[in-house]
Amino acid sequence: MALPFGLETGAALWMAAAIFVAAFVRGYSGFGSAAIIMASAGLVTDPRPFIAVVTLADFLLTFQQWRGIRGHIDWRRCMTLTAGCLVGVPAGLALLAGVSVDVARGVVSGIILVMCAGLVAGLRMTRAAGDPAHLGAGFISGAANAAGVGGLPVVVFFAAQPFAAAAFRATLICYFTLMDLWTLPLLWWHGLVSRDTFFAVAVALPLLTLGIWLGGRHFLQAEPQNFRRFAILLLAALASLGLVKSVV
Repeated sequence: MALPFGLETGAALWMAAAIFVAAFVRGYSGFGSAAIIMASAGLVTDPRPFIAVVTLADFLLTFQQWRGIRGHIDWRRCMTLTAGCLVGVPAGLALLAGVSVDVARGVVSGIILVMCAGLVAGLRMTRAAGDPAHLGAGFISGAANAAGVGGLPVVVFFAAQPFAAAAFRATLICYFTLMDLWTLPLLWWHGLVSRDTFFAVAVALPLLTLGIWLGGRHFLQAEPQNFRRFAILLLAALASLGLVKSVV
């Protein structure tokens, strides 16, 4: 049986392991799954076909979380972010579609490294950002989502603001769902959605579901904060290797 995207057996096994680890990290720390998958893909193949895979899989997973969060969503923040995203995604795709594999790998890795630096720096605002800042964050997030890593900019942006935990989580889930709904048809328009996409998602979903469940049950003994730091370091290491591979 032919493997999706022309992957060889070793690369496919690497991606299966990366998907499971990414899901575990997301279940335990709450972020980073798409970035880990994209950074891992950049080490063994052209990462661009995996953009649609992580977008579709993330939509299916976040849609499952919809129940119970509606009352906590900050709709003004969510819709302002989405307005910026509507412009950011097509702009990012237009830039990414015509570049070489090495440039695409470098772009994905560079975005991840910058966002990891933001998370490590622990940026803080004394008060909540206004609509213009949310619009700009949505644009940056949308442009980054063209590379499959649109979640990290918003995580960094939200983490810097005073924000109740329940509203933080619910607003992120709502925004990610809307961003994925906008991104998927644009990916199809650019030829980045194929039969292999759905095959890969079907294979990945059990790994994602199991990994998130195990991570959510806190099978590791590490403190959540320490594990988040580990997740950031893992992301940075994978992205650094991808960046080196893009220029060597």
